[in-house]
Amino acid sequence: MDVTLTKTRIRAGVWQGILTGGGAAEIEVTLLGEKIAGVMLAPIPGQPGAQELRVPIPATALNDGVQTFLIRQGGETIGHFTIVTGVAMEDDLRAEIDLLRAELDMLKRAFRRHCVETAAAAG
Repeated sequence: MDVTLTKTRIRAGVWQGILTGGGAAEIEVTLLGEKIAGVMLAPIPGQPGAQELRVPIPATALNDGVQTFLIRQGGETIGHFTIVTGVAMEDDLRAEIDLLRAELDMLKRAFRRHCVETAAAAG
């Protein structure tokens, strides 16, 4: 049976998901190569083969930028989740979009000028 990991929610600083087909191998969650403590895996009553995975998000992981947690079982990566925090990322995206808009406007003007010049030369 294939392993499936489905995110259900993040609540009160804990990432939660449902693991199916995972067997009994130990789950390891890492951030930047460091193992996250307190990871819990428990059977879900009434759902044979399904287990609830709970990963506490350490306060030290909440920094500006993007943090990606890797979820591994038996040496294989079975999933991940990402947390994006801070305004730096938002500002970077807005600046990039503004730059793209300016370049697009420049290209539109150049294309229109080319069309006018080509039409005049053909006429």
